[in-house]
Amino acid sequence: MADTNGTSPAANCLEKLKSYVKTPKGFILFAEILISFIILICYAASLYGGYSAVAICEMVFAIIFFIIFMMDLDKQFQVVNWVWSDFFRAIIGAILYIITSLICVIGGAGDGARIAGGVFGLIAGLLFAYDTYTIYLQIKSTRQHTAAATDDHA
Repeated sequence: MADTNGTSPAANCLEKLKSYVKTPKGFILFAEILISFIILICYAASLYGGYSAVAICEMVFAIIFFIIFMMDLDKQFQVVNWVWSDFFRAIIGAILYIITSLICVIGGAGDGARIAGGVFGLIAGLLFAYDTYTIYLQIKSTRQHTAAATDDHA
Protein backbone atom coordinates (compact mmCIF):
# COMPACT_ATOMS: atom_id res chain seq x y z
CA MET A 1 0.00 0.00 0.00
CA ALA A 2 1.13 3.50 -0.74
CA ASP A 3 1.65 6.21 1.82
CA THR A 4 -1.69 7.99 2.02
CA ASN A 5 -0.92 10.82 4.42
CA GLY A 6 1.10 12.72 1.80
CA THR A 7 4.40 13.04 3.66
CA SER A 8 7.45 11.43 2.16
CA PRO A 9 10.39 10.15 4.23
CA ALA A 10 12.55 12.89 2.70
CA ALA A 11 10.13 15.58 3.86
CA ASN A 12 10.09 14.04 7.34
CA CYS A 13 13.90 14.06 7.41
CA LEU A 14 13.96 17.68 6.25
CA GLU A 15 11.55 18.66 9.04
CA LYS A 16 13.76 16.87 11.59
CA LEU A 17 16.76 18.73 10.17
CA LYS A 18 15.06 22.11 10.44
CA SER A 19 13.85 21.49 13.97
CA TYR A 20 17.17 20.04 15.18
CA VAL A 21 19.22 22.97 13.87
CA LYS A 22 17.07 25.24 16.07
CA THR A 23 18.17 23.39 19.24
CA PRO A 24 21.34 24.57 21.00
CA LYS A 25 23.22 21.30 20.37
CA GLY A 26 22.05 21.19 16.74
CA PHE A 27 23.19 24.77 16.17
CA ILE A 28 26.63 24.06 17.65
CA LEU A 29 27.08 20.94 15.50
CA PHE A 30 25.90 22.79 12.39
CA ALA A 31 28.35 25.62 13.15
CA GLU A 32 31.16 23.07 13.61
CA ILE A 33 30.36 21.50 10.23
CA LEU A 34 30.23 24.91 8.54
CA ILE A 35 33.45 26.26 10.02
CA SER A 36 35.27 22.98 9.30
CA PHE A 37 34.18 23.30 5.66
CA ILE A 38 35.46 26.89 5.51
CA ILE A 39 38.79 25.79 7.01
CA LEU A 40 38.98 22.95 4.49
CA ILE A 41 38.56 25.44 1.64
CA CYS A 42 41.24 27.73 3.08
CA TYR A 43 43.75 24.92 3.53
CA ALA A 44 42.99 23.52 0.06
CA ALA A 45 43.75 26.94 -1.44
CA SER A 46 46.99 27.37 0.48
CA LEU A 47 50.43 26.45 -0.83
CA TYR A 48 50.69 23.65 1.72
CA GLY A 49 47.41 21.76 2.22
CA GLY A 50 48.69 19.20 4.69
CA TYR A 51 46.62 20.59 7.53
CA SER A 52 43.33 19.85 5.79
CA ALA A 53 43.20 16.37 7.36
CA VAL A 54 42.12 17.84 10.71
CA ALA A 55 39.31 19.81 9.06
CA ILE A 56 38.15 16.78 7.06
CA CYS A 57 38.12 14.43 10.07
CA GLU A 58 36.37 16.89 12.38
CA MET A 59 33.79 17.77 9.74
CA VAL A 60 33.01 14.08 9.11
CA PHE A 61 32.73 13.34 12.85
CA ALA A 62 30.49 16.38 13.37
CA ILE A 63 28.25 15.26 10.47
CA ILE A 64 28.01 11.75 11.93
CA PHE A 65 27.05 13.02 15.39
CA PHE A 66 24.66 15.56 13.85
CA ILE A 67 22.83 12.76 12.02
CA ILE A 68 22.83 10.47 15.06
CA PHE A 69 21.37 13.12 17.36
CA MET A 70 18.98 14.52 14.73
CA MET A 71 17.45 11.13 13.95
CA ASP A 72 17.42 10.12 17.67
CA LEU A 73 19.62 7.14 16.90
CA ASP A 74 21.42 7.70 20.20
CA LYS A 75 18.28 6.46 21.97
CA GLN A 76 18.04 3.37 19.73
CA PHE A 77 21.71 2.29 19.84
CA GLN A 78 22.51 2.32 23.54
CA VAL A 79 25.58 0.12 23.22
CA VAL A 80 27.63 3.29 22.77
CA ASN A 81 27.61 6.04 25.38
CA TRP A 82 26.94 8.85 22.92
CA VAL A 83 27.39 11.69 25.40
CA TRP A 84 30.89 10.59 26.35
CA SER A 85 31.75 9.84 22.71
CA ASP A 86 30.62 13.35 21.77
CA PHE A 87 32.63 14.76 24.69
CA PHE A 88 35.84 13.10 23.50
CA ARG A 89 35.12 14.13 19.88
CA ALA A 90 34.73 17.76 20.93
CA ILE A 91 37.74 17.92 23.24
CA ILE A 92 40.04 16.24 20.71
CA GLY A 93 38.74 18.57 18.01
CA ALA A 94 39.38 21.62 20.17
CA ILE A 95 42.94 20.53 20.97
CA LEU A 96 43.79 19.60 17.37
CA TYR A 97 42.33 22.80 15.92
CA ILE A 98 44.16 25.01 18.41
CA ILE A 99 47.51 23.27 17.84
CA THR A 100 47.34 23.17 14.05
CA SER A 101 45.96 26.69 13.82
CA LEU A 102 48.75 28.13 15.94
CA ILE A 103 51.28 26.35 13.72
CA CYS A 104 49.60 27.75 10.58
CA VAL A 105 49.31 31.30 11.89
CA ILE A 106 52.87 31.42 13.21
CA GLY A 107 54.56 29.71 10.25
CA GLY A 108 52.31 30.83 7.40
CA ALA A 109 54.17 33.96 6.32
CA GLY A 110 53.44 34.68 2.67
CA ASP A 111 50.56 32.21 2.45
CA GLY A 112 47.36 34.15 3.06
CA ALA A 113 45.05 31.15 2.67
CA ARG A 114 47.02 29.22 5.29
CA ILE A 115 46.84 32.14 7.71
CA ALA A 116 43.11 32.52 7.07
CA GLY A 117 42.65 28.80 7.69
CA GLY A 118 44.62 29.19 10.92
CA VAL A 119 42.47 32.10 12.10
CA PHE A 120 39.28 30.19 11.31
CA GLY A 121 40.86 27.18 13.02
CA LEU A 122 41.36 29.19 16.20
CA ILE A 123 37.69 30.17 16.07
CA ALA A 124 36.81 26.50 15.50
CA GLY A 125 38.98 25.53 18.46
CA LEU A 126 36.99 27.92 20.65
CA LEU A 127 33.71 26.57 19.24
CA PHE A 128 34.74 22.97 19.93
CA ALA A 129 35.90 23.98 23.42
CA TYR A 130 32.50 25.57 24.07
CA ASP A 131 30.85 22.37 22.85
CA THR A 132 33.07 20.41 25.26
CA TYR A 133 31.99 22.70 28.10
CA THR A 134 28.28 22.28 27.33
CA ILE A 135 28.67 18.49 27.17
CA TYR A 136 30.58 18.57 30.48
CA LEU A 137 27.69 20.45 32.08
CA GLN A 138 25.28 17.87 30.69
CA ILE A 139 27.37 14.99 32.09
CA LYS A 140 27.69 16.74 35.44
CA SER A 141 23.94 17.32 35.76
CA THR A 142 23.18 13.73 34.71
CA ARG A 143 25.59 12.36 37.32
CA GLN A 144 24.06 14.51 40.06
CA HIS A 145 20.55 13.37 39.17
CA THR A 146 21.48 9.68 39.10
CA ALA A 147 23.47 9.97 42.33
CA ALA A 148 20.51 11.60 44.08
CA ALA A 149 18.07 9.03 42.71
CA THR A 150 20.08 6.01 43.92
CA ASP A 151 20.82 7.41 47.37
CA ASP A 152 18.17 5.50 49.33
CA HIS A 153 20.08 3.88 52.20
CA ALA A 154 18.65 4.55 55.62
